[in-house]
Amino acid sequence: MTGTAFRSGWDPQSPLAQQRREAMLQRVAQWRALEQRAADKSAEARAVFERRGQLLPRERVGLLLDPGRPFLPLCSLAGYLQDQKDPAASVPGGGMLAGIGFVSGVRCMVVASDSGIDAGAIQPMGLDKILRVQEIALAHKLPFLHLVESAGANLMRYRVETFVQGGALFRNLALLSAAGIPVITVQHGSGTAGGAYMPGLSDIVIMVRGRSRAFLAGPPLLKAATGEEAIEEELGGAEMHTQVSGLGEYLAEDDRHALGLAREVLARSGWQQVAPQPQAAPPKLESDPNKEELLTLMPANLREPVDLREVMVRLVDEGALLEFKPAYGAATVCAQGRLAGHEVGFIANNGPIDVAGANKATHFIHWMCQLGHPIVYLQNTTGYIVGRQSEQDGMIKHGSKMIQAVTNANVPQLTIQCGASYGAGNYGMCGRAYAPRFLFSWPSARTAVMGGEQAARTMQIVTEAAAARKGTAADPAQLQAQSERIVQMFEAQADAFHTSGLLLDDGVIDPRDTRAVLAFCLDTIAEAAARPLRPVQFGVARM
Repeated sequence: MTGTAFRSGWDPQSPLAQQRREAMLQRVAQWRALEQRAADKSAEARAVFERRGQLLPRERVGLLLDPGRPFLPLCSLAGYLQDQKDPAASVPGGGMLAGIGFVSGVRCMVVASDSGIDAGAIQPMGLDKILRVQEIALAHKLPFLHLVESAGANLMRYRVETFVQGGALFRNLALLSAAGIPVITVQHGSGTAGGAYMPGLSDIVIMVRGRSRAFLAGPPLLKAATGEEAIEEELGGAEMHTQVSGLGEYLAEDDRHALGLAREVLARSGWQQVAPQPQAAPPKLESDPNKEELLTLMPANLREPVDLREVMVRLVDEGALLEFKPAYGAATVCAQGRLAGHEVGFIANNGPIDVAGANKATHFIHWMCQLGHPIVYLQNTTGYIVGRQSEQDGMIKHGSKMIQAVTNANVPQLTIQCGASYGAGNYGMCGRAYAPRFLFSWPSARTAVMGGEQAARTMQIVTEAAAARKGTAADPAQLQAQSERIVQMFEAQADAFHTSGLLLDDGVIDPRDTRAVLAFCLDTIAEAAARPLRPVQFGVARM
């Protein structure tokens, strides 16, 4: 498919474009600063790690991965504003690092305890993060490689729901192994209580002499529970587990040796790339200067119109798009193109989703399912259109058809939240609740049931009506204060960094990286489709 030419009408050098660019770059800088805050916090433990002869978590990941190959970080803002409400002090990341990368040529899910922060203690959003990346690993047949060094649960911040839900982490390990997907643990430090089941449920365990620990009850709990006294090494040390209990397969001398062993295990796994790389041509507008143009498209306040075909044409190979029903339901844009050689369908919003737009999107989703092409949703929607006429035209039932199609589509779906994601438009455009394979946000994204001002105005009307029924008038000062509270609450929660902290996406991305991220995800999906598995009934049982 050569596609039809889309003539860009956007002037990336205009004052408006440059204003948008500067606003987006500020948001990108804020996001990068949050990620750097976590790295800096972890690096504060460098002296302790060096004294113990250990590498910092980020150094471990860097040595594990193949040099020069792409790595896709996931959920880097997990837990932001959830550990504490002060934006200047909150440390994102959930206490762990996670992403998809290559180890000895094998595409893997890599997870590492960020043990420079609180000794790697499990954080509530860190648990949600690992559950999400396990889900991705299972869906895409990715070997699960975990670099473990965790103090376990922080008993001073004990939450019963974290304990109960934490069992899903170990259930997922059993599911991965039973599916025939390798689960490999490098035990850099402690794994206590529930954390001991991380190596226990792994197919291969690599331990580090003098550093690795794994026990159901460490010496303090053992003494408290039974009165028995034992030193750490004889209770759960690396030598004991590799020579006596059989929990560990390999005994490494230090972190570097352990990571080298992990790479060798993957090298001998036979899990190197199986899917042929598609032939890809660069976007017509992706020379380095023009790649920057993605920064100029999205307004900071999201009230100015945006033609998301301008985004599409900067993502697809050779800038070639075949637009579907361009004159029908024009505010909903559907188009086909190649992205890094993969045939994909795009659905985007240039205005509210109306009856015609919902029917058009539904038809297009069915067409992509018939062709077997993944669908990429580019969100910038105020939702489904409201009003007397749209209600009479059947907006509810036609919007429901679109949601039915999104829910039951049998092709991979990926979502990029570029701008607004409001109301049921979040659902119809494959938001988090509709289980896209991957969902990423631009720093400009905002997610809410409605805008803050609309919510405030709605509550003002309700309050005034309630007062009128009582024969009184609402106090203007109280109405103003109420409106300000509502706007502040909605705007704070809608922010992309806040929603990413709640794991309502798989991470924030720089708009300039959108094509590369989508290409990486599509390659991952294609490789999973081509990968044969050898499932076993119970996973690999330890001796």
